[in-house]
Amino acid sequence: MVTRVIVLNGGSSSGKSGIARCLQAVLPDPWLALGVDTLIQAMPVALQISDVKIAPGGELTIGPAFRTLEAAWIEGVAAMARAGARVIVDEVFLGAAASQQRWRQALGGLRVLWVGVRCDSAIAAGREIARGDRVVGMAVAQADLVHRDVVYDLEVDTTQVESMACARAIAARVD
Repeated sequence: MVTRVIVLNGGSSSGKSGIARCLQAVLPDPWLALGVDTLIQAMPVALQISDVKIAPGGELTIGPAFRTLEAAWIEGVAAMARAGARVIVDEVFLGAAASQQRWRQALGGLRVLWVGVRCDSAIAAGREIARGDRVVGMAVAQADLVHRDVVYDLEVDTTQVESMACARAIAARVD
């Protein structure tokens, strides 16, 4: 069975999106890169405002309407993989192991490579500020939280390793 899905889980500004782009460049077959940011951008702005609360310090609280759309989106990503697409998922497991379980259930029967993307929280915080499109504090708040009790096939650390080197390490594990 060939790998159909690569799930990259890491906190905000940990380097997941850069790794996903590099994976698309180094993997021999075409792969779609989809992430939680894709989902958020597809949602109505009113829902983003009403159902996603960001506390001072960057802690996120997600409401039921967001969760309903997220569940449908996860099933949709799984359906694309079942239909033959190879998919890189750029995700932030705010619910840690419970988030992974939702994905595992949807992706059942597919070959999935689970990758933890780690980054020192101070480095991620610096990236967050440089990006200018994130609430300050999200990177620190999420750096460890998203990995709690999550089981990976492989972990990479972008603190001192470039996205391309991480992508090559991941690509070496893809069937």
